[in-house]
Amino acid sequence: MTTFPDDFLWGTATAAYQVEGAWNEDGRGPSIWDTFSHTPGLVTGGDTGDLACDHYHRLEEDLDLLAALGVGAYRFSISWPRVLPGGGDRVNQAGLDFYRRLVDGLLTRNIAPVATLYHWDLPQELEDAGGWPNRDTAYRFAEYARQTGEALGDGVRTWITLNEPWCSAYLGYGSGVHAPGRTDPAAALAAVHHLNLGHGLAARALREVVDPAAQVSVTLNLHHARGVSEQDAEAVRRVDALANRAFLGPMLDGAYPRDLIDDTASVTDWSFVKDGDEATAAAPIEVLGVNYYNPILVRQWDGTSARDTADGHADGAASPWINCADVEFVQQPGPYTEMGWNIDETGLTELLLRLRRDYPSLPVMITENGAAFPDEVSADGRVHDDDRIDYLRRHLTAVAEAIEGGADVRGYFLWSLMDNFEWAHGYGKRFGIVRVDRDTMERTWKDSARWYHDVVAANALPAEAAS
Repeated sequence: MTTFPDDFLWGTATAAYQVEGAWNEDGRGPSIWDTFSHTPGLVTGGDTGDLACDHYHRLEEDLDLLAALGVGAYRFSISWPRVLPGGGDRVNQAGLDFYRRLVDGLLTRNIAPVATLYHWDLPQELEDAGGWPNRDTAYRFAEYARQTGEALGDGVRTWITLNEPWCSAYLGYGSGVHAPGRTDPAAALAAVHHLNLGHGLAARALREVVDPAAQVSVTLNLHHARGVSEQDAEAVRRVDALANRAFLGPMLDGAYPRDLIDDTASVTDWSFVKDGDEATAAAPIEVLGVNYYNPILVRQWDGTSARDTADGHADGAASPWINCADVEFVQQPGPYTEMGWNIDETGLTELLLRLRRDYPSLPVMITENGAAFPDEVSADGRVHDDDRIDYLRRHLTAVAEAIEGGADVRGYFLWSLMDNFEWAHGYGKRFGIVRVDRDTMERTWKDSARWYHDVVAANALPAEAAS
């Protein structure tokens, strides 16, 4: 039986725009995802997050669901435009009251709240003023962190500043497949920097208002890149600089990697980086959040054959991989999830051990890991999602192997608690361990939820049945 450390934190996760609904209620302002999803042709099926999972109105039901699941923590995100409509400094008390009820409800049920400040729902007014490529957005974000920390800091002991800034910058401003849907490589790199700066400013703002014992973190979707052969080391380096070290460098080392600057010199001169910015971005954190779904496979493109672009992200009008036109993203062997992502848990072990090697004093926690599959309700009324259970077993085994190899992994948050709005894919991709009926909003435990309940209760993976 595979066991975990006694103090290992088990949780599950969601994001505000994906589950809350109530998009224009109780003073909430519009976000870039409201604008994006309401624009015809940008989201599969014309879906929007207007209703999502109606979590805003079903809070108590969902809190009871979490309690029944038995998790020790719940990672949720706070909607910036629900708390500070327009991104200014005017607090919407009704919005804060909702998160107060959420935090108090979790604490009453002995579930630790883990609050993410930014999971991609920038107030539309800030995007109209330039968005993340605009330096002022970083300072607005810090003010939002301060206001939220003051209001909820007595109950929240773990704060995550940003979720996956790679997606915010490169998919939002580079390829255009995420809100706000812009395709400007220079703007994407400016967004990278201002997200890094915003993280540092927000972390410092939180320190001033929350309990000194609170943990501050950031969540990165680090890309575990492998080369097809030893001759592809340069392709791996370029991708690693753009995807990983563009954030790890300033946030943890206090400087951008020189090769990243050189690789992108034809796109921008990086003059948006001001004196002291990198030091500000390197605000101390207690734990690093890691989101992992699959590795990527790259090689140098020969310039003549059809170029493979299987990077796992939707095709847009432009590439998120700035100045990587000579890099090929190779289709990997299956099995695959419904997202078309290959299932390879060994990448998670390798990534965690890399972080242990590069940052030996920094603990990590898995803040997202999970899979979408074409779940069906069986005749017995249940969802027998054995493929998801197998995926989770594989990846939790990979976490345990990393811990055995010396990685300091403090917890695991399964993505996702329930089926929800999967961004540009709409409601067609189901990541949840709890099924949400789109017509009735009824919540139904899948077999994976029952399995995960037992894992959490035992703090161990059950032995696999003999074949």
